[in-house]
Formats: sequence, C-alpha cells, structure tokens
Amino acid sequence: MSRKMSDEQALDVPADGCPFTNRTAGRPRASEAEARMQDLMTVAAELFLEKGYSKVSLEAIARKAHVAVRTIYVKFGGKAGLFREILRSGRESYFATMEDLETNLRPMREILIDFGARMNELVSSPGAINLHRIVIAEAAADPELAEAFFDAGPRQTREALRTFFSRADIRAQLRADMPAEQLSVHFLNCLMGDQLKRYLFMPQGCGEHQNLLLVEQRVDLFLMGAQRPA
Repeated sequence: MSRKMSDEQALDVPADGCPFTNRTAGRPRASEAEARMQDLMTVAAELFLEKGYSKVSLEAIARKAHVAVRTIYVKFGGKAGLFREILRSGRESYFATMEDLETNLRPMREILIDFGARMNELVSSPGAINLHRIVIAEAAADPELAEAFFDAGPRQTREALRTFFSRADIRAQLRADMPAEQLSVHFLNCLMGDQLKRYLFMPQGCGEHQNLLLVEQRVDLFLMGAQRPA
C-alpha cells in the first residue's frame, strides 16, 4: 500500500523509522500522550546535562526518546522550547506542595521562609547546579539558550514574588517607597545572591537544619529592610 502518511500519524513514528510497539490504532489517549511527552523531556534533560545544550541535536533526542523530530517541533517549537518546558516542569515540581502565594494567609515571614527553603533546595540540587554551569558556559554563543533559561526560571520566580508582594494585605506591611518588582529582586538577592556562587563553585552542601537556619536569617534580613516601621 502506497498511501501518504498524514501529519497526525507522522507524529507517532520514531526518528529511526520503527513503529511503537504495543500501541493501539489511532491517536494515543491523553494519559498515554502525556506520559510520552514526560519521557521525552526526561531523555532530553539527561542528554543536556550529560553533553551540554549545544552538543545535543533534536535528532539525537528524538532517536533516544523514540519519537519523530516533528513531534518536538509541534509540541515545543524546537530545542529552546523543549529546554524551557523542562525547566518550567522541574520548577513546578519543587513548588507543587506549597500553598499558592496569591491565597496563602499565613504570616508573611512563614510564607517567605517556606518559599526560601524550597528555592534553596531547588537551586542546590546537583541537576540545577550542572544546569547553571551549562547555561553560563554557553549563553554568550547561544542567546536563545540564555533567554529560555531566564524565561522559565528566574523570570517566573520574580513574577510569582512580585504578585505576592502586590497583594493588598502584604503591601500594607511593606515600605511604600519600594515597588513590588524591586522587593522581589531584593528578596532573591538576600536569599540566594552569594549562596548561588557557593553552590556553583564550592558545591558542598550544609545539613537540612543548617540550611533552614540560613534561610530564616536571610528572610529576617530582607524584612528588616523592607517592612514598614512599627
């Protein structure tokens, strides 16, 4: 039979030309398709960390993940889009069990300590440290990589904090002369400024109790400069 394959069918043909095994006819179920995309992102993340972003081609990712290159373009728009989604997904998993910053009604200090502890755990993880090193090494030669990293990581974090500091009940506790955007940058600098350099260049970590104590100290330092005078 010499029938031309449709675009929808082409998405499910692996790069090496072998069909998927144990597949039912037609389009995959939503759960199946979601699992397939998660597998694709896991494979891509492993390759990026192992070889570096610039040395990994879409063809190599597609081959190892057993998907078509076209699938990556359709779902993510290309390599930078795939990288951005990997970062976004990884960031979300770290904050998934945290209460929403827009609706959390606990005292501000408790909210910031919880956020800071999760942020510290994320940034100090071996994968995140390696990723930072890759982006720093390759950003000058690949601005698209740098933009994807900033968009899915730092920009999302700043925006979440900006929204939190813009809440009327939180804003009432903070200095009126410091805009919410400035507060988010100031908080992140207090929380991770020098510590990020230590993770990158001296990755020996502290114990969990010591890390929490350091986060509490940094939150208190931020609040000393940002809260309205009593």
